[in-house]
Amino acid sequence: MAKKILALFLLFGTPFLAPWKGEENHSNSLKKNVIFMVMDGTNADVITLARHYKGAPLALDSILTGGVKTYSSQSAITDSAAAASAMATGHKTLKDYIGMVPYQAADGKNRGRPVANIMEAAKAKGLATGIVATSPVQHATPAAFSSHTMSRHNMHEIGKQQAHQNIDILLGGGKRYSSVNEGRDVQIVRTKSELDKAKGKSLHGYFAEEEMAYDMDRKKLKPEQPSLADMTKKALGMLSSHPKGFFLFIEGSKVDYAGHKNDPVGMISEALAFDAAVEEALAFAKKHPNTLLIAVADHGNSGLTMGNKQTDQTYAETPAEMFVNPLKKASLTVTGAVSLLKKDRSNLEEVLHLYGLDGLEQRKIRKIRESRDIEKELVSLMAERAHLGFTTRGHSGEDVFLYSFGPKKPAGLINNTDLPTKVAAHLELDSLSELTNKLFIPAKDYYEKRGYETENNIKRDSDAVFVAKKGKTVIEYPANENKRKVNGREETLPGIVVFNGDTFWIPK
Repeated sequence: MAKKILALFLLFGTPFLAPWKGEENHSNSLKKNVIFMVMDGTNADVITLARHYKGAPLALDSILTGGVKTYSSQSAITDSAAAASAMATGHKTLKDYIGMVPYQAADGKNRGRPVANIMEAAKAKGLATGIVATSPVQHATPAAFSSHTMSRHNMHEIGKQQAHQNIDILLGGGKRYSSVNEGRDVQIVRTKSELDKAKGKSLHGYFAEEEMAYDMDRKKLKPEQPSLADMTKKALGMLSSHPKGFFLFIEGSKVDYAGHKNDPVGMISEALAFDAAVEEALAFAKKHPNTLLIAVADHGNSGLTMGNKQTDQTYAETPAEMFVNPLKKASLTVTGAVSLLKKDRSNLEEVLHLYGLDGLEQRKIRKIRESRDIEKELVSLMAERAHLGFTTRGHSGEDVFLYSFGPKKPAGLINNTDLPTKVAAHLELDSLSELTNKLFIPAKDYYEKRGYETENNIKRDSDAVFVAKKGKTVIEYPANENKRKVNGREETLPGIVVFNGDTFWIPK
């Protein structure tokens, strides 16, 4: 008998033996967290240039693990809405669609139907959730992790959905699009000072009517606003106390804004601000071993290159200083500098100095003064001085870097639709497709099969209400909220009501 036991031990190893009580699946008993970070519109040369500008390694460098394909279902070059929807839901989709995939509706038009995202899956499991961004929090990328609409431009609608998604932490710009869920008691802050003092488990902060300032400009022009690193640290501190763990989405939004302007100073400002936020997130992940950190760009922008036609013959003899020294002369981004320009343009040379463009010839200054688009003139001159090239003022289609740290971290060259699968595996979330079937049921079909008469009461899409009537029972579902009324009595739903202009989708 002893020989048989010994033989089994040698064959199967120690796992054959039962673990001690209290030790079984000890690692699984620890709460699990995910920090999902996106630097919007950031290609490889932006990262390289930022590293040269800093003169030291980036926090991102230590967690580089692969690359990500970014194309959408209709184009080799994606927009932010389709890219973010892919990362949030696992579905490729169309331009402007937020958390939706296309289908042909009963009216014959192509419309979007909502699909569940990983933040909703985390919330369904009882985890805390948070969103941090330097754009309006209703902007395309954060919106795809928290709402469902056929157009990224429906920002008031997105804000209303976010208010009813029971998001614990919501920090960024977009005050003008924000909404309030009357049934929730949420602490609201407006400044860095108020953010620093805030305590508790639920916090919404709106630090600008639209987007927040570029980090370089913030220090001089908007010191009352927190940095992305400030917001990241606060969100992590508050979410870390949740007993079941959390899912936190963070976007460094404005590399993309600067890319659309071809402003290399703005791009560096925001790439370094994002890296500082990564440093905060990485420090947290190292202290909390069950935390998965993912950082990635959603797409490239501008086609920025270190090197242009000026360096056709000299690229082999062009040190890093040739690229970064002109940028370091700027104390404000082009947006920040031009915001200080007087209407009569009498202080133009002061503005040029703030953007690092001293010593220009008078003919160039006259040209700038007469220009209809001063920002465009300034960034063109800066690119020339810094030997930088730009191929577009739009997005670009290259693969982007993947950065990750922690258990079950993604690695290698993957698709953006693979990312939510990695998150779900780490957090042990339910299937997103199963959650979609629970959260988004066609209301008309559901109620008419049960003998109700139905109608869509539409003033405008954001105020639309689905109504089902049977006998003396009247049930109303207002769009973009997590509530319904049964004969006037309000009830809370496990998800939000989505209306795509034709069909209402309601949670089960």
